[in-house]
Amino acid sequence: MSAVHEVTLRAATPDDASVVAELHADSWRRHYRGAYADAYLDGDVAAERWRVWSERLTAAAGASTTIVAERAGDLVGFAHVIFDHQPEWGALLDNLHVRWDVKRAGLGTVLMAQVARAVLDRPAPTGLYLWVLEQNAAAQAFYDSRGGRRRERALTEPPGGDPNRLNGDPAKLRYWWPDPSPLLLDNR
Repeated sequence: MSAVHEVTLRAATPDDASVVAELHADSWRRHYRGAYADAYLDGDVAAERWRVWSERLTAAAGASTTIVAERAGDLVGFAHVIFDHQPEWGALLDNLHVRWDVKRAGLGTVLMAQVARAVLDRPAPTGLYLWVLEQNAAAQAFYDSRGGRRRERALTEPPGGDPNRLNGDPAKLRYWWPDPSPLLLDNR
């Protein structure tokens, strides 16, 4: 049985903050080297991500949602979307992370489909967009394969607003789905 068939999806709760933060930190350590400072990635990234996720997962419902994927009780992925983020672009898929040992098994596709469903189920559905580090070629290939349109390049903001957490001026790319319905797995 594939990893995707063994996965349960659910809305994150405040109790998930520490495991979501740890997966987030691990993903950044693996994929953001070079753009983010080693001192940050090897130091306080987990604590800083825990503060972010503790705040996000205790915020009032409605403006965003976080979907977690679990297999045998262990977190294997998550996606966080902020609804109605920008009028021109729509909802922001602010985070999509899959644990390294289950990558390329379809979980990212499943999480993106759940995000698309959440956006389309809103009273006024919008487009969906995200930013990806320019150096993250594997993620770009994934978003290209999911029909994302590359729209612009910009400088990356430092995590937590601290410029010492970046190496130089890393760039990011905006990907956009004006209609997220093609991301659905059932196309309904």
